[in-house]
Amino acid sequence: MRALAGLRVVDVTQAMAAPFCTMNLADMGADVIKVEPPGGEDMRRGSASKNGHSGTFLTMNRSKRGITVDLKRPAGVEIIHRLVKTADVFVQNYRPGAARRLRVDWDELRPINPRLIYCSISGFGATGPYAHRGGYDLIAQGMSGIMSVTGDEDGPPAKAGLPVSDLSAGLFGAYGILCALEARERTGQGQFVDTSLLEAALALTVWESTEYWVTGRAPRRLGSAHRLAAPYQALRASDGWFTVGANNDKLFTAFCRAIERPELARDSRFAGSRERMRHRAALIAEIEKTTTGGRRRHWLERLDAAGVPAGAINTYPEALGDAHTLARDMVVDLVHPGAGDIKALGVPVKLSDTPGGVDRAAPMLGQDNAAILTELGYTEAEQRALKSDGII
Repeated sequence: MRALAGLRVVDVTQAMAAPFCTMNLADMGADVIKVEPPGGEDMRRGSASKNGHSGTFLTMNRSKRGITVDLKRPAGVEIIHRLVKTADVFVQNYRPGAARRLRVDWDELRPINPRLIYCSISGFGATGPYAHRGGYDLIAQGMSGIMSVTGDEDGPPAKAGLPVSDLSAGLFGAYGILCALEARERTGQGQFVDTSLLEAALALTVWESTEYWVTGRAPRRLGSAHRLAAPYQALRASDGWFTVGANNDKLFTAFCRAIERPELARDSRFAGSRERMRHRAALIAEIEKTTTGGRRRHWLERLDAAGVPAGAINTYPEALGDAHTLARDMVVDLVHPGAGDIKALGVPVKLSDTPGGVDRAAPMLGQDNAAILTELGYTEAEQRALKSDGII
């Protein structure tokens, strides 16, 4: 049994943030029904594809069932309304106002199923002066301050290498849904869950926001370095880069011994955390005089033996092929009816009694139309009519 077995989620989402939310629910056993227009969502036409099937779509929509419904037609809306009667959760990430026009907004669906948890993931949320705006990960990264602290110290603002606003909004959406489901156990009532790319990005700035409130100074870009500890950053070896987290006096002393530079720990410039931060540039220059003379593996072995946190800066082939990654089941093999053999990331949270899993590839377009419509009481003749009318 999986943790969310028996939970039904209606997934009227596209792109990345909201599909990532429902993907995480599906991995934990929820019956997630992906709803697309008859032509399929735009993410199916992503640029990175295998045998004509978008890799991004395959990733975000694994473990889900799929149906096609034209929500611009009354008969299509009726299908969704019937589906909502059987559902626990409804998730959408339409631009503001679109859900109301399509008659799938909270006010429309709540009377149909008072126990429904309705989650909206948008660029800026349902209220506030920016609520009407559309949003993208890049915009949220910029407006939240993330880009102002990302990149080299003397370089221009840079976005994070990952779509952190999108993905964190998806995670916060899933978190909100689970909280609302727990509340429903006590009240018997559903509720509206509202989160956004901007709020999710802001929520990740707990360290930077606090630094500003405490010091009155805006945090700045430091490349891979930490704002309050050193050495805590990327270092050069003769054959690449590695990271080290020697962020207190004990670890710094152990680090200096491991790289055979014990005198650095006795240097007055580096005698305490504040001194190391004040003289960080000089400290890193001294360290790299040594580390550039040896291979990355050599330093990582010595640091591991000394109990100093450190790690390689891997490429994705290295990260995905790492023995620990594989031992933790973070790479799984799937077979998709169109793309063939594919790989996917595993479930990052391990539950001892009701573990999640990835055992079904993303659905082909409309793959589960017949099964789901039959569950909703549509006869074969009615399904043929829906198909001939272009509703499904």
